[in-house]
Amino acid sequence: MTLDGGLPVTTGGAGVPMAAERGGGGGARVAPEVVVERDAAVATPAMERDGGVGAGVAPTEAAESDGGGGRNCGEQCVIRVAEEWCCARCVCVGPNPMMARYVYALIFLVTNLLAWTVRDYGHSALGELRRLRGCQGARYCLGAEGVLRISLGCFLFFFVMFLSTMKTRKVHDCRNSWHSEWWPVKIALWMALTAVPFFAPSPLIQLYGKVAHFGAGAFLVIQLISVTRFITWLNDCCRSELNLKRCHMQVLVVSIVTYVGSILGIVLMYVWYAPTSACKLNILFITVTLALVQIMTFVSVNSKVKAGYLAPGLMGIYIVFLCWSAIRSEPHTEMCNRKAAVATSADWLNIASFVIAVIVVVAATFSTGIDSKCIQFKSAETESEDDDIPYGFGFFHFVFAMGAMYFAMLFIGWNAHQEMEKWTIDVGWASTWVRVGNEWLAAITYSKCERHC
Repeated sequence: MTLDGGLPVTTGGAGVPMAAERGGGGGARVAPEVVVERDAAVATPAMERDGGVGAGVAPTEAAESDGGGGRNCGEQCVIRVAEEWCCARCVCVGPNPMMARYVYALIFLVTNLLAWTVRDYGHSALGELRRLRGCQGARYCLGAEGVLRISLGCFLFFFVMFLSTMKTRKVHDCRNSWHSEWWPVKIALWMALTAVPFFAPSPLIQLYGKVAHFGAGAFLVIQLISVTRFITWLNDCCRSELNLKRCHMQVLVVSIVTYVGSILGIVLMYVWYAPTSACKLNILFITVTLALVQIMTFVSVNSKVKAGYLAPGLMGIYIVFLCWSAIRSEPHTEMCNRKAAVATSADWLNIASFVIAVIVVVAATFSTGIDSKCIQFKSAETESEDDDIPYGFGFFHFVFAMGAMYFAMLFIGWNAHQEMEKWTIDVGWASTWVRVGNEWLAAITYSKCERHC
């Protein structure tokens, strides 16, 4: 391409002519007026198209290509997971709170396994401790107090972390480093706080056991709020204008599967746990669960709510699971609990159920702890900034502190004065009624949220 007197000119990537020797230094020169005029003539429409940034792409066209094309329903509904993964990958140096939470979960898991070991196999060692020699109830008391002491140490550790990290807002805060680093110091602190309760007198441990009932209840309430919030968020995401058409088939399939699963679970519970009319309590639990599923569905498809069938289907299968867990928690001597009666203490099914239950407790604590938005007292959400922490550190440690009380209640069956068989967790009438109450509260919370949220 040539200009004026045949001077050679090259063309830039955006179609802007540039002189071959614009940088100067001998040879032919191009009139600056010509170059400036050509640059302005080409740059002006580009800047008009892109709002003055010079990228040469209209934002409306980019938005249309992004919103109308490549993204499917799955990409839209799991955007939070992708953001967390990108955040974890981008943090290459300095404190990494995204990875730190897994270390805390590992500490919590080790504490759970330690409490189980003390309960089932630590009677001889606990009997040698002077503080436990006056324990009333002999073998049962030793195991229960051992669990409560381990739980108290775990609670103290996470409560100290809660006090030291609460109200942390920015990644530049020194408490971010304390939360995400200093692992040798924190491991030593955890070990020390785990050992200290074994030197405490029994009355103090019994008092902690009573307080732990309320802490475990608070944990269950936070957990069900988190589950309800996630289900409603997923339903709103799939029913949004952007994803409604794309997600229609997926929502239909998932809704059908959840309702079929709920009905199948209710039928199996009638067969397994209510074989005769004498099992009145189990019949009551199962029938109320069936009624709650119907009520939640009616509330969701009401003309004023119009939430569809996905959310009540997911909540339905959740409360069916809670009902099954409640009935499974009944003492194994009950004639209506046939499935538990055929299992021995060393049965592989019991062992597998125990391992799964421990993993579920840790996973539930972990997932609830990172969802600090499930408990908010402000109606308006503030926009996040680049230097904000990825999740609430204080809330995270608070949930783990309440989780420490919760696993203590599971291992002693919410009653420090009953015998717990080996490889069992959350067995006893107190456990049964706690789970039933949790189920009913979950259904009420969802119904009220659908009406007023």
